[in-house]
Amino acid sequence: MSEQAGHNQQLILEGQHDENQYLTFMMAGEEYGMNILAVQEIRGWEDVTAIPNSPSFVKGAINLRGTIVPIIDLRLRFGIADNEYGPLTVVIVVAVEINGQNKVMGIVVDAVSDVYSISEEQAKDVPDFQDSDNAEFVHGLVNVGEKMVVLLNLESVLNLESK
Repeated sequence: MSEQAGHNQQLILEGQHDENQYLTFMMAGEEYGMNILAVQEIRGWEDVTAIPNSPSFVKGAINLRGTIVPIIDLRLRFGIADNEYGPLTVVIVVAVEINGQNKVMGIVVDAVSDVYSISEEQAKDVPDFQDSDNAEFVHGLVNVGEKMVVLLNLESVLNLESK
């Protein structure tokens, strides 16, 4: 094998172990994470314009520099008890590809927590619960220090056509 071919193989092997950065946030005392590459910005809570006949977890929409952005309350999406919005409540604006279309959406969460570098090998599969509607929303579970972080599959969470 030539020296150049050996060098290319080394780069490929190193690339397989790259870590991804995850923005973590709190909801109902649990920590959740999403790939930071999907995050466009983090905003404080502001009033939204209601959208008639939308699912209960869709709080409404905001005008973000000329783009209409639907706002989803992640607590309601996951069936977690509703919570009063307070000074730490934030909207994480994300850009994701859903069914081949690029979408910009906002997610209401209790508070932003941290940014972690996590490799794919660290993520554990979610236990199989037959009756759970939320299993499709979870990409994996990872231990960070003494706590467990739930890594989300944003495309499934934000696909309004899924349950």
